[in-house]
Amino acid sequence: MRTAVYRKARFNAAHRLHNPALDADTNRELFGLCNNPNYHGHNYELIVRLAGEVDPKTGYVYDMKLLNELIEREITERFDHRNLNLDTEEFRDLNPTAENIARVIYELLRPHVDMALDLEITLYETPRNYVVYPVL
Repeated sequence: MRTAVYRKARFNAAHRLHNPALDADTNRELFGLCNNPNYHGHNYELIVRLAGEVDPKTGYVYDMKLLNELIEREITERFDHRNLNLDTEEFRDLNPTAENIARVIYELLRPHVDMALDLEITLYETPRNYVVYPVL
């Protein structure tokens, strides 16, 4: 009986979209206000989806308390109230677009989740803009 479980979390972070290989005019053209040299912030909403078989012993796909603790430890503590470009190793050389943030979150969580479970990350940058990684 494959079932999916979802856990929401939130974190606030600043970032600047910028490609150092491009000149200032091209960066402004590509990234607009998101290229502000003084950064800008978002209230990110993260949804972690795990899908797999329900364990007949526990009735769980995954213990939601443990999932909450994992997200808190690996994601929230690392990114909340941070400048992603300046304060995190993950984005020191990686443009912190929503697409890249979602992929990094996946890569941080995947080693801690049994490979028998599908892991999918949904990241809302704004209430109307969100990304999903990977697309299952």
